[in-house]
Amino acid sequence: MKEIRGDAKNIRTLLGGAKYAIDYYQREYRWKRKQITELIDDLAEKFTESHEEGNERSAVEGYGHYFLGSIIVSDKEGRKYIIDGQQRLTSLTLLLIFIHRQLADEEHKGQLTDLIFSQKFGKRSFNLDVPERNACMEALFTGKLFDDSDQPESVVNIVHRFQDIEEHFPEELSDASLPYFADWLIENVHLVEITAYSDADAYTIFETMNDRGLSLTPTDMLKGYLLANITDPDIRVRVSKVWRDQIARLQSLGKEEDADAIKAWLRSQYAQTTRERKRGAQPRDFDLIGTEFHRWVRDNENALGLDASSEFARFIEEDFAFYARWYERIYHATETLTPGMEAVFYNAQHNFTLQYPVLLAALRRSDSEAEILRKIRIAAGYIDIILARRVWNWKAISYSNMQYNMFSIIKEIRGKSPVELAEILTARLTEDENSFEGNDRFSLHRMNGKQIQLLLARMTNFVEVQSGRSSRYVEYTTGQGKKRYEVEHIWANHHERHKDEFSHPSEFDEYRNRIGGLLLLPKSFNASYGDLPYIQKRKHYTKQNLLALSLHGLAYKNDPGFKQFISKSSLPFKPHRKFKKADLDARQDLYNQIAEQVWSPNNLLREVEP
Repeated sequence: MKEIRGDAKNIRTLLGGAKYAIDYYQREYRWKRKQITELIDDLAEKFTESHEEGNERSAVEGYGHYFLGSIIVSDKEGRKYIIDGQQRLTSLTLLLIFIHRQLADEEHKGQLTDLIFSQKFGKRSFNLDVPERNACMEALFTGKLFDDSDQPESVVNIVHRFQDIEEHFPEELSDASLPYFADWLIENVHLVEITAYSDADAYTIFETMNDRGLSLTPTDMLKGYLLANITDPDIRVRVSKVWRDQIARLQSLGKEEDADAIKAWLRSQYAQTTRERKRGAQPRDFDLIGTEFHRWVRDNENALGLDASSEFARFIEEDFAFYARWYERIYHATETLTPGMEAVFYNAQHNFTLQYPVLLAALRRSDSEAEILRKIRIAAGYIDIILARRVWNWKAISYSNMQYNMFSIIKEIRGKSPVELAEILTARLTEDENSFEGNDRFSLHRMNGKQIQLLLARMTNFVEVQSGRSSRYVEYTTGQGKKRYEVEHIWANHHERHKDEFSHPSEFDEYRNRIGGLLLLPKSFNASYGDLPYIQKRKHYTKQNLLALSLHGLAYKNDPGFKQFISKSSLPFKPHRKFKKADLDARQDLYNQIAEQVWSPNNLLREVEP
């Protein structure tokens, strides 16, 4: 083996003026939403531990540091090829591009530019140099639309993960704190770059790090601790099999799902404290379970009732097995729209992973399956309403923004009956300061496009299902390529057509983006008709979903199901021959009222009606 170098570098040193290539035989970029959002949450949490409003920029130098692991590269004649680490480097580059686009000050933007690309003869060359990705990366950097139809897997995933960053980046870091976070990210986040000078040596290092001397995971360490305290050998063998079989099932769901299930279980049933929301606060139960649950269980064995061999056996055979099975059921409901558990799917589309401990909190081993499913529907329905209300009022729904609130709910609903659960959560909704009618100017902006799509899909689907049509929600939210649905403006982006009502383009833009002026339509529709004046494209709405069709008089003539729904719901539907400012105001009011019915607190109480 030739020379091997190991260099600790911060992101500025690692990416500044560097060029990394990926050989054709390397695997695709395959990070999922879970991985990218976990990275953002971890970085945001570490940054906020040190940051305080009013600090000087220079204070960032003394903030805490974060280690992001190692990457392995093969240096071939001065050109660096990534052997291990492209998932993290690609994700970091996407995060840097996102931050670059959000920063207003050119000096602030400039410090990130060299970490993203170099420029020669007016042409950008990205530091993560993969030719098939260049057009996509260029579009993301410049903020232009990019069609990922028929693109390679890596390109499609890059587009989707960038969208995840846009949706999930914490609101509290998006304004005055953003320059500080950018400084911290490039100066205080570190990786170790391990460099070999041949592919063979690089792969030997990679295999050695991954195949030999693997450190025990927290799951392994918890298993060892629990089994070691079961004194009867026969019982220990029996309990070990229960653990092994259940962990295998969880691991089959995805990477680290075993650990995530254990965290959700322990938080749902046992966490009594969480970190205070102030600088320098120490991690408590909820936080420690998230980072070192094996140690937390050992340190809290008395509080968990683990005072005898039989109790350790029970902890695995009864408690762990029960909550792990229901975690698995909930997981499947997050992946596939499941009758009776629809809200679990809706919450997952907002990437709200905190729903797991909330949904498990009220469950008891003595509950029947019917009772458990009813509890899950009530708790998931509550989360669904809270998320929709917050989005409608431009409030963040990220992990860091919602953790404290969800922790307090978990404590309050533990072990409650369905009736008690519905009453507690309905009361919380009554006290909630956010409402749909409270923001009659809700609109699309550059950060909430995906959220608007999900809300429009729910409202469109609600109108159609209540009118007797089949649900098309999955089609509206998960279609790809030519079958993809997009948010479409009723008004095309032509201020000159509306000068009689809007003297300034900015006023027109604000009104045009209001949710009452938006529809959910196939991508092909927007390409064909999106630029037309309303009077010309109105007739084309007759072949689209019912919410779009409701703009046209035909919707009210030959559809008894729709007319019956209007009568029953008292929603102010009406056709619009023209679409002026007053018409958009009327649609805005209609959408507000639809939202109030889709996300009504009464839905929770209906679950426990006799």
